[in-house]
Amino acid sequence: MTANNFTLTLDDLRQWRDGGTAPCDPRPLIGVIGDPISHSLSPAMQQPALDEAGIEGRYVKIHIPKNVESLDECFALMSELGFQGTNITIPHKEAALAASTKADSVSTIMGVANTILFLADGTSKAYNTDGVGFAGAVRDAFLMDLRDLRIAIIGTGGGAGKAAAIKCGMDGCERLVMINRTVEKLRPLAEQLGPYFRDDRLHGPSDRIATIALADTAALQEALEEIDLIVNATSVGLKAGDGSPLPAHLIRPHHMVFDMIYAPPKTPLLIDAEEQGARIANGANMLAHQGAASFAIWFGKAPPVATMKSALAAAMQA
Repeated sequence: MTANNFTLTLDDLRQWRDGGTAPCDPRPLIGVIGDPISHSLSPAMQQPALDEAGIEGRYVKIHIPKNVESLDECFALMSELGFQGTNITIPHKEAALAASTKADSVSTIMGVANTILFLADGTSKAYNTDGVGFAGAVRDAFLMDLRDLRIAIIGTGGGAGKAAAIKCGMDGCERLVMINRTVEKLRPLAEQLGPYFRDDRLHGPSDRIATIALADTAALQEALEEIDLIVNATSVGLKAGDGSPLPAHLIRPHHMVFDMIYAPPKTPLLIDAEEQGARIANGANMLAHQGAASFAIWFGKAPPVATMKSALAAAMQA
């Protein structure tokens, strides 16, 4: 079966519950909830995975407007109708955690969820796979694990940047520098992650965890000299006409530069980094690893990662 753009609404779920037929064939089994949702590439990646694994069901988009404060009804309907789970995208990640009966430690620490598992007893459990996706993508691109790297993340104040920082702490990276426009926003996270960095692995004057304001160019330059991996977790570079979140002269040939943005495939940051002789990678494989982690949560089996990556690459080129 080929993936398509089949989209459901809350009214569609209600009508199905009230005696209507399944809105598509095969019947929906997994979804992704968001607003907007038309741009999502998740069906193009997850449907081939379902097909290869021999799992009968369709991965569908579900449009829930951003003014909906609670996902309780949506989750109850999906569980009743036999959905195995769902992905969550903006702006519903906080609401998804609040609407879930249980949550894993990462989504609890972050305060947001991007994957929901519907359990047989009618309850639900929230997960966040952003950090796992980030670690897998870094390993793919640079053949290194987070624990072996000194890492700087631009845009650590929330979302995927916060998830990446938490994953860096949990994996015990050599050093973590968190960069944000408003450095005060980072202090609670730095305190939260502090226990992961209290040992003597790193020798020298630098603290193993630090926070820096994006506008403090002098501090950035000094810190980045001792960094292996620079990560962009902001949206700067997503839109045409955007510049780079980091001055090009701060990038050195020894750096690896990872931009979580995957469209365009080369952002201004990655173009600058490549010109400076650094190794680069975009966020395409991060999305694939996030999706693979969700698949494993829903079905308790190893996902067909290679199929998901190739399907996602084809969708991006379409």
